[in-house]
Amino acid sequence: MAEASREEIALDYIEMYVENLEKKTFAWVDRYGFSVVGTGGSADHRSTALRHGDITLVLTEATSARHPASGFVLAHGDGVADIALRTPDAAAAFAAAVAGGAAPLREPARRSGDGPRVTAAVAGFGDVAHTLVERDPGEGPGLPVGFVPALGPQPDPAHPAGLTGVDHVAVCLAADDLEPVTARYERALGFRRVFADRTVIGAHAMRSQVVRSASGAVTLTLLAPDPAAGPGQTDEFLKDHHGPGVQHVAFAARDAVRAVRALSARGVAFLPAPAAGDGPPRAGSGAAGHRREELRAAGVFADADRDGELFQAFTASTHPRRTLFFEITERRGASTFGRANIRGLYEAVERERTGRGAFHG
Repeated sequence: MAEASREEIALDYIEMYVENLEKKTFAWVDRYGFSVVGTGGSADHRSTALRHGDITLVLTEATSARHPASGFVLAHGDGVADIALRTPDAAAAFAAAVAGGAAPLREPARRSGDGPRVTAAVAGFGDVAHTLVERDPGEGPGLPVGFVPALGPQPDPAHPAGLTGVDHVAVCLAADDLEPVTARYERALGFRRVFADRTVIGAHAMRSQVVRSASGAVTLTLLAPDPAAGPGQTDEFLKDHHGPGVQHVAFAARDAVRAVRALSARGVAFLPAPAAGDGPPRAGSGAAGHRREELRAAGVFADADRDGELFQAFTASTHPRRTLFFEITERRGASTFGRANIRGLYEAVERERTGRGAFHG
């Protein structure tokens, strides 16, 4: 069962620590079309669980300095604190991760009643943890330990934005940490390297490694400054965030153009994609793709790898430090990232960083 615990890793939920729970909950419901599906808390914190498609977001606000969300928000502002991973055997996954070099945070604990059967936790990068979650076989999207299901309206599977899951999570690391962190995910959680790149924009440069779980269900894009080049946006992230952390979460969509239009209508602002709609689409991929005119109109960036097409749009950051934003991703056969993908992201963020504004589809 130990090997299966790593071979079958999937994403369970993403937890964000926030300063104001009501404000952030309202924003995710009002702008992104999430529904409240559960609540939790203690004397030291309160939390809300939200869902759209198969995406579960947990928002947690500290109510005392004893909860880790208090120190996290002081250091980083609102941000991703936990990328929870589902596994068929949390105890075995925990043991394998620790043996592979992951720092233990919480020993496996078996629980009764509703929710996960077993949970444990290991360190990921910076102040971000991985809770390891074991649920009943075949159980769909669930709630964290101690949450009470909400009694209100349930998520609408036909919501116009059509968000279906999390495509990937992008992480900014210090230059010297890129290789050690990549290797640790390989050893500790059985992830595999699927893509690498070096992006050069003017005097700036950024290195990237993409690692993916053996199941293919969890992808992390690891980004780091290139010390051989001048300081750029990854250096700025590390300074403003006060260390490594999640730069963006990419939500998978059935149709990127439709998703951008629906979210724009709800007030979500998007970055102007460099040469929007002028990416490859890949000939011979067997995918119908999108018309270039609609890609340009929506500000959706087109790219391709050897397997098919990839369509993306990046939101303008609403974070006071501009250290967190989100992405909409549609894949039509593409399994990794085209060479233009990382460059397109870098250029889009650079345009916002230099004050050239956001795009409303």
